[in-house]
Amino acid sequence: MIEGKLVRLRALRAQDAEHHVRWRNDPEVVHWAAAGNPCFGPVTTEAVALGFETMLHLNPRESAVFTVEDLAEGTVIGMVDYRDLDPIAGLATVGVTIGERDRWGRGHGSEALRLLVGHLFGVFGLNRIELDTWSGNERAVSAFAKAGFREEGRRRSTTLVAGRRYDTVLFGMLREEWAYVAR
Repeated sequence: MIEGKLVRLRALRAQDAEHHVRWRNDPEVVHWAAAGNPCFGPVTTEAVALGFETMLHLNPRESAVFTVEDLAEGTVIGMVDYRDLDPIAGLATVGVTIGERDRWGRGHGSEALRLLVGHLFGVFGLNRIELDTWSGNERAVSAFAKAGFREEGRRRSTTLVAGRRYDTVLFGMLREEWAYVAR
């Protein structure tokens, strides 16, 4: 387990699937987490179960999914993940979803992201961590900046949400930048 002041990250468990089913069938969570991408949701319980079989057996040298728990209540509120870990290039891609709407905008996502980044820089000795979101998701843009990520660029007009085009906003953090954030 990896603990902060608001949240803890722990290994994914099979029983966490019920939370993922709920989040991925919540239109507002799908809207913000995946720009309304129908591949994210809505989904069936059976589809999530199949995905969980894979997630529970990921090789942590390549990728992993962690459950985010609220420290005060011990409840499951979201997930963080890393993927495309490349030890030669020294980089990985990360993601965060806080599925419980009552925790949005309260710092849980930023802290979960910081805990994951600290873990990756510490355990794997990475040089760079990256992530992205769509430009309409201002809460994610703010959370990523709060966690110490820098906006590095945009892929213009790549995301279609409710008939409107948005940019994909690319963020990165280097190991030497993390040293300042972690203080």
